[in-house]
Amino acid sequence: MSNETMVTKFLLLGFSDVQELQILHFVVFLVIYLAGLMGNLLIITAVALNHHLHTPMYFFLINLSIIDLGYISVTVPKSMANSLMNTRSISYHGCVAQVFLFVVFIAADLALLTIMAYDRYVAICQPLHYETVMNKRACVQMAASAWITGSVYSAVHTWNTFRLPFCQSNVINQFFCEIPQLLKLACSDSYLSEVGLLAFSVFLSLNCFVFIIVSYVQIFKAVMRIPSEQGRHKAFSTCLPHLTVVSLFLCTGFFEYLKPTSSSASNMDLMMGVLYSLVPPMMNPIIYSMRNKEIKAALKKLIVWRLFTKN
Repeated sequence: MSNETMVTKFLLLGFSDVQELQILHFVVFLVIYLAGLMGNLLIITAVALNHHLHTPMYFFLINLSIIDLGYISVTVPKSMANSLMNTRSISYHGCVAQVFLFVVFIAADLALLTIMAYDRYVAICQPLHYETVMNKRACVQMAASAWITGSVYSAVHTWNTFRLPFCQSNVINQFFCEIPQLLKLACSDSYLSEVGLLAFSVFLSLNCFVFIIVSYVQIFKAVMRIPSEQGRHKAFSTCLPHLTVVSLFLCTGFFEYLKPTSSSASNMDLMMGVLYSLVPPMMNPIIYSMRNKEIKAALKKLIVWRLFTKN
């Protein structure tokens, strides 16, 4: 094509061109980022320092918190820096790195949430086999498979996106580099790539979602057969936080990728981007700490210990 040029940088969509609103955007994102950072670091520290929590469920929870730290750190700091410096640019290679890491964390997150559903299924439906099935080696292998799956999945989609030449524009209609928005800037017909990406992603997500639903149907059947009310409450208390996190993650993701596409920038694109990229990693620690008595006890113990050591 005659107007095809080599793109060296992209321009991200800003929340506002007014300097005061850019500062407000920086402050709001800073608060959200620090909340997500503090919450996930507290979960990791509390579980790591409490030997009573060195079980498969909390081992996976640490991995989830590490993923959430990466998830929120890929997009938010760059957006805050752009607001502070009154710029919208991101380098080509910076965009490639952002896409790759963001998809790694999303895919690993979904894979780990599916593994955590299986962990709860074995713990409640097959308690006598739990220590055998969910042994230390199996847990490490499952966690490693989530990270490897995320990395391979991301590498495929990142390559599929950036192999295309960009010449339509270099303006991305989102506050971070996002694959669906990048495909709209490609010179060649990206329709098949976009449909293939969406179909493949939805197929994998639906498989994970169905597996989680089937696992929880079996879990709820087993819980309702528990004779004591206290036993049922304890079983539910270990499952509800995970089910809430799964629902939050999948609902925000489906809203973003299944909404009608538009070639022009819109506030809806920005808001949906914020919803699925910032809300889950910020809310996950709150959900687990509010609904899980063992996590609350570990956090209280950690805070009290820190206060005494300071004194």
